[in-house]
Amino acid sequence: MHVTGTAPLPAPAPSESLTAPAGDPQGTPDSRHARRFGLPVATALVMGNIIGGGIFLLPASIAPYGTVSLVAFGVLTIGAIALALTFGKLAARDPRTGGPYVYARGAFGDFAGFLAAWSYWITTWVSNAALAVAAVGYLDVLIPVSGHRWTACLAALAIQWLPALANFAGTRYVGAVQLVSTVLKFVPLLLVAVGGLFFFDPSRLGPFNSSGHGAIGAVSASAALLLFSYLGVESAAVSAGEVKNARRNVGRATVIGTAGAALVYLLGTLSVFGTVAHHRLVNSTAPFSDAVNAMFGGSWGGWAVALAALVSMIGCLNGWTLLSAQTPYAAARDGLFPAAFTRRRRGVPTVGVAVTVVLASLLTAYNYLSGSGKVFEVLVLVTTFTATVPYLLATAAQLFHLVSGRADSVDRGRLVRDAVVTSVAAAFSIWLMAGAGYAAVYQGALFLFAGVLVYAVMTARRARAAEGRTA
Repeated sequence: MHVTGTAPLPAPAPSESLTAPAGDPQGTPDSRHARRFGLPVATALVMGNIIGGGIFLLPASIAPYGTVSLVAFGVLTIGAIALALTFGKLAARDPRTGGPYVYARGAFGDFAGFLAAWSYWITTWVSNAALAVAAVGYLDVLIPVSGHRWTACLAALAIQWLPALANFAGTRYVGAVQLVSTVLKFVPLLLVAVGGLFFFDPSRLGPFNSSGHGAIGAVSASAALLLFSYLGVESAAVSAGEVKNARRNVGRATVIGTAGAALVYLLGTLSVFGTVAHHRLVNSTAPFSDAVNAMFGGSWGGWAVALAALVSMIGCLNGWTLLSAQTPYAAARDGLFPAAFTRRRRGVPTVGVAVTVVLASLLTAYNYLSGSGKVFEVLVLVTTFTATVPYLLATAAQLFHLVSGRADSVDRGRLVRDAVVTSVAAAFSIWLMAGAGYAAVYQGALFLFAGVLVYAVMTARRARAAEGRTA
């Protein structure tokens, strides 16, 4: 029987797992390289993917808006925590790999699930390109590469491919790299976030609102850029199939990781604003290095921070590369993405990793060679739009469960609290989509609607295969 795209997702059998590595049974050589994550690694995955390239470059990106962007950071943190709580509830209900895709498909059917998977997949590989661009800014502190467009482009491509190779080695190595890089990245962040408070000079902050727009418009516009720094809040949910005791640990890792990242973000950005003069910060390509140089003088501190930042970004790319393959893997298992995305080796969907890194590389090369002077900002704003689509669909799925009132899906004792948190997360997603700007929405919508054609082809193939089985 052919199931239409609006049919609800049936509950999986207890033995069914979207993440069971095909062809990788227990005891085979590949299983030595595939390992499930505990709470510490799951939390590191969330924090490592949130605290990546964004925080190291965004203080300079939001500086043109003035200190009003700090207000946007506060508002954004509230929305991020609401999203984290929502993802925790959804993962407790359905702890399978895929995150927003699984939640949207379970509530609204195949088409909604496909849109969530397609949008999230776009977000991951575009984000990888943006992170690589941000990393080049810090690499330039150590080795001059930005003076020539080709040199910078090749450096960005190399930074993308190193984490991809770690992913091909298996989830065991992905988790190890993620844990080490998360620890290392806190060195420069805490140095600036805490140490910068002792060198804080209010005269360096610049104007409160230098955007040329009203306060609300400036907050919305800067928040659209800042969203990039919070991408990754869903990391544990997307990789739930690889998390031990996922019903409990995914929610805990998501909330702990998001709250910890938010604290570091707010203190770090405030310290950079107060240690680097505003006119210098606006044009900076390595604001944290500039902050350490301003604090201690000379350039040794900036070199050390640049090295740590570079390691941090490569670690972030390591986690994002895994996430970029998990959602299409889950969708491919359901026949909504090409079957090639289901191929796994050592616990990693290798085809998904390969396709993602190739697409990110092509996008990186295009943006460098097109002559855009604002490569990072352009890529960030595109991901702002594409990320809000799966976020909004996931929060809509949670609202669906809450309003439906089904006893198996809703904790009636916490209904009001959950409804308020989910409504904040939904409003937050819509606000960010509006704040992305016309150009980002236009480019993101082109990516999004191209997926409708892919969905049409995949649905037709499924229908033809179903007819062949019943003939």
